[in-house]
Amino acid sequence: MTSIDPRKAAIVGCGFVGASIAFRFLQQGLFSRLVLLDANQDRAEGEAMDLSDGLPYGAAMEITAGSYDDITDCSLIVITAGANQKPGETRLDLIGRNIAILRSILSEITARDFQGTLLIVSNPVDVLTYAAWKLSGYPGERVIGSGTVLDTGRLKQLLGEELAVDSRNIHAFIIGEHGDSELAVWSEANVSGLALEDFCRIRGRALRPGDMDRMYREVRDSAYEIIRRKGVTCYGIAMAVGRIASCIVKDERAVLPVSVVLDGQYGLDGLALSIPSIVGRKGLEEILEIPLSPEEERALRSSGEQMREAIASLDLQPLRAPAAAGSR
Repeated sequence: MTSIDPRKAAIVGCGFVGASIAFRFLQQGLFSRLVLLDANQDRAEGEAMDLSDGLPYGAAMEITAGSYDDITDCSLIVITAGANQKPGETRLDLIGRNIAILRSILSEITARDFQGTLLIVSNPVDVLTYAAWKLSGYPGERVIGSGTVLDTGRLKQLLGEELAVDSRNIHAFIIGEHGDSELAVWSEANVSGLALEDFCRIRGRALRPGDMDRMYREVRDSAYEIIRRKGVTCYGIAMAVGRIASCIVKDERAVLPVSVVLDGQYGLDGLALSIPSIVGRKGLEEILEIPLSPEEERALRSSGEQMREAIASLDLQPLRAPAAAGSR
């Protein structure tokens, strides 16, 4: 069995998102070695060269363009390759194109003795996370998606602005699909342990249902608005992926709403959704079935059914024999 280098990572896909994540990794200094892979080898080499120019002012690390033979001992492989969402498209519109790309990538990865964690970023991330688990045969804890970590950050930022408080003190989640059926868990939202209602009362501020609905819609539709204006989203997701990677490398065991394969949580299975989970060195440590209001639970089940319908038409025969232990 190949030994894992805990400070080596690879990014598959060097478009705007992959390159932005690589730049974030350079800023964080999480890894000592970073391998970039892309169907366009010149693109991967160019990004590696450009990033390496900044090394004297950043972390000490090696950034190279490589091949799949270079990823065997990585602790983390981030998959961003795939078709981009176009103006007017939903994330689910990308399924056909990106499943074929994912299958091609995973056939290369599973042909090697990779023992680390797969982090899926390509959209639709929940469908592709489930597909990656099924196709790879890897244990569920080793296959996660970036999920609604970005959406949750967007909600925290909007709430911080609305309440005139540092967004880092906001504790709230967007869960479900990373897409149109996602939902905000208002029932458990708080500001440093103070329920939203109590915080607003102390501060003399009102947070009406209309305000909450407006913020939710802004979060849900944010990607559409960014894509309409600049054609792609990349910086926010790079920050979100950097947060997930930090949890894995530093074994932080932080709670993040990553996309995970469900095994009966909330009565759902046979799909992946973004649910608050403990993330550490092993990838997924535990899925947290947090309390939801009856209305939120209904919305989550509805989101799950949409993901199940999207998955039903896909051919997801494993590329290799499934792992015996720990798989779901």
